Amino acid sequence: MKTLRTKYFVEKIFTLLFLSVIFLSTILGNVKNIQAESLLKVNFPKESIVEHLKLDVPKKFKNAWLKAEEGSWEPWLLKQDGFLGRQLFWDPKKEEATLLIGWESREVWKNISQKEINLVQLDFEKIARVETGETSGNPFPLIFEGELKPE
Repeated sequence: MKTLRTKYFVEKIFTLLFLSVIFLSTILGNVKNIQAESLLKVNFPKESIVEHLKLDVPKKFKNAWLKAEEGSWEPWLLKQDGFLGRQLFWDPKKEEATLLIGWESREVWKNISQKEINLVQLDFEKIARVETGETSGNPFPLIFEGELKPE
């Protein structure tokens, strides 16, 4: 009789532990999924716009492009009203860069003077030429320009 009770008790404990492990793993598993999902979602303001640019960036000059961006566009963008942030991507197969630049609104973005943009572009090209060893022109020409509306 005593061994029967002990066996029954051990089975109950084992079942309780087993169910507890399943319950905890389900809860903790869902928490991780929720965290991952929230990390992937970027919350843009309702009226925001994303400037979408593509540049020709050969593999051997990828670091030169990054230095030119860091020395020209990055500090300028950080001073702009309505600037939300920027992401740089590089596609090694196509050897091209994709730039996504977030703006508070299309109006704010388009109100930036073309003269000011041209001055920053000249700085970018100057740094790019120094870094690549080229003597003229833009080592990283623009191959696409567009805009995206976050959903």
